[in-house]
Amino acid sequence: MSAGPAGTAPPEAAIAADELTVVPRRHIGRWVGAVLVVAFLVWLGLAMANAKIDWSIVAEYLTVPVMIEGILVALVLTVISMALGLVIGVVTAIMRMSKNPVTSSVAYLYIWVFRGTPVYLQLLMWFNIALIFPVLFVPGMGVVKTINVVTPFVAAVIALGLNQGAYTSEVIRSGILSVDEGQTEAASAIGMTRIHLMRRIVLPQAMRVVIPPIGNEVISMVKTTSLASAIGVTEILSQAQHVYYVNSKIMELLIVCAIWYLAATTVMSIGQFYLERAFAKGASSRALPPTPLQKLRAVFTGKRS
Repeated sequence: MSAGPAGTAPPEAAIAADELTVVPRRHIGRWVGAVLVVAFLVWLGLAMANAKIDWSIVAEYLTVPVMIEGILVALVLTVISMALGLVIGVVTAIMRMSKNPVTSSVAYLYIWVFRGTPVYLQLLMWFNIALIFPVLFVPGMGVVKTINVVTPFVAAVIALGLNQGAYTSEVIRSGILSVDEGQTEAASAIGMTRIHLMRRIVLPQAMRVVIPPIGNEVISMVKTTSLASAIGVTEILSQAQHVYYVNSKIMELLIVCAIWYLAATTVMSIGQFYLERAFAKGASSRALPPTPLQKLRAVFTGKRS
């Protein structure tokens, strides 16, 4: 039997390779894991079905005005607190990166205090701030009692906003540091001020890095607003507690809260996905991830990658 050219297999070997039977690899671990997951889901479904839960009560209270009002309060509190946290975060991140030691030290001190203490403690402190500052000067109102200005809702906004600002500042700082230094140096060389540099060069590029963690923080804030019930803010969990103290339908009302929280976070997750997708355009040569509608269309048409 003569061998073929150097580096090539003989014809007999090529024919034998074509006749080989390809046996797919058996992923035993995957099947075992899938069986365990299905068994757990079946057990969980049976436990929920056999539990003494009146699902008609869940359906009834799902659209009760007080519950809808409660989730709206939670969403408004989320929007205002996140807006305050974003503004504080951007300013603090820039201060933290300043070459002025006083400015950077103040920013670091703020982050250290508000990240190092629990949100619950901060809520209580702002709710009782009148014990330290009995009166405040408010433009247009003059000197007023603090207790009349810092209501439970205002205290919750301040506490959640300041706490969020400490975390957001670190996220934004990491996004700013991800921008190539050569671009900032080139912008400075043509005479751009630091404010214009941040607004036109750095922040637009940092958004690709900032948006995913900020989106997670927004979703987390929706759930964190439940702590505001400790200082008298009547958000959805507080409303549910007021109801089940009367009718004793504890689990049913908690399930209603869970459904509303899941609905709110799902909508926000979809918005985060499309926002990330928009800022990812032109960021790299990789194809954009398919949207949920594209995935659903692929399931029914069979066009899968």
